[in-house]
Amino acid sequence: MSDAITPFTLAIPQSDIEDLYHRLDQARWPERETVDDWSQGAPLAKVRALCEHWRRRYNWRVCEGKLNALGQFRTEIDGLGIHFLHVRSPHEDALPLLLTHGWPGSVVEFMKTVGPLINPTAHGGSASDAFHLVIPSLPGYGFSDKPRETGWDIARIARAWAVLMKRLGYDRWVAQGGDWGSAVTMAIGALKPEGCAAIHVNMCVVPAAVQQMFPEATQQEQEAQASLKHYFDWDSGYSKQQSTRPQTLGYGLTDSPVGQAAWIYEKMWAWTDNRGEPEDALSLDDMLDNIMLYWLPATGTSSARLYWESFRSFGGATIELPMGVSVFPRDIMRASRRWMEQVAPNLIHYNALDRGGHFAAWEQPALFVDEVRKCFALVR
Repeated sequence: MSDAITPFTLAIPQSDIEDLYHRLDQARWPERETVDDWSQGAPLAKVRALCEHWRRRYNWRVCEGKLNALGQFRTEIDGLGIHFLHVRSPHEDALPLLLTHGWPGSVVEFMKTVGPLINPTAHGGSASDAFHLVIPSLPGYGFSDKPRETGWDIARIARAWAVLMKRLGYDRWVAQGGDWGSAVTMAIGALKPEGCAAIHVNMCVVPAAVQQMFPEATQQEQEAQASLKHYFDWDSGYSKQQSTRPQTLGYGLTDSPVGQAAWIYEKMWAWTDNRGEPEDALSLDDMLDNIMLYWLPATGTSSARLYWESFRSFGGATIELPMGVSVFPRDIMRASRRWMEQVAPNLIHYNALDRGGHFAAWEQPALFVDEVRKCFALVR
């Protein structure tokens, strides 16, 4: 065990890129879907176009260079190597902010927000809006190590993140997340570790018991409940598989770049605020940067395993720390203010926005930055 923090530089061997190209060239494709929409999954023509772009036009080295330029590090916590970005603001009095991604995301979700968050005076804000950023890869994701034992659930990750912030020398900090990042962030809120002053999430799971406290649902709540029903009826098969048989699923995701890409690409369609195509919300290069953080370190299995560890314990805790919530209209789960007030008695910020989806920082970086600034201005 060591508390050392080690600089980390990405330098993917060209042989790994050539292997990817070979696998794409040798892909065995399924027949076309029997419908004219996405109701059977990602359409053959769309996935072939994505993979053609991946093979012929996408350049991994651009993303690799951006990540290296931001500042990457690794440290061991509770026996596991954790990869993280650590980007200091030029404003020394900046507030340390821990950002946690989810599935099927990665640290690249936040890259468009780094500049405005660390250097607000160059992006329409004031020095008092500045943050120092810590952006870890979840265990089993990206370039963090893959757990070799059971027990790496969201509560353990929350404890590890508190250790990370203390190890970096931050004695007062705030935390933010969406998807699994929301679950980890809320676990931090429930844990109330020394130094954490407040949390903010852009997706919040509210227990059914809380919703049932208000039998007369508002229009917002009715729409949220209808969206969640659609999710469980038609969009949650991936989570059932990942929460019950991640190992079996992982053989295909680890061996086939087409399979890994399609598994993620479909969620870019389902969960972004688009007009029918994922590319309405995110560019092909954006999506492939993220897919590469699953393909290159072969995390199809280890990332899915977080569902096996924690899916049944997602949400439910009461948060006593100051908490903010931003609700984006195309997110999977959207909580009303009165629902949130039952979960978070010290709700300091709530806003329902008019555009944006599940990947808030990635899809709507300006709106995301504004929400984060407004929320944490209340605890500076």
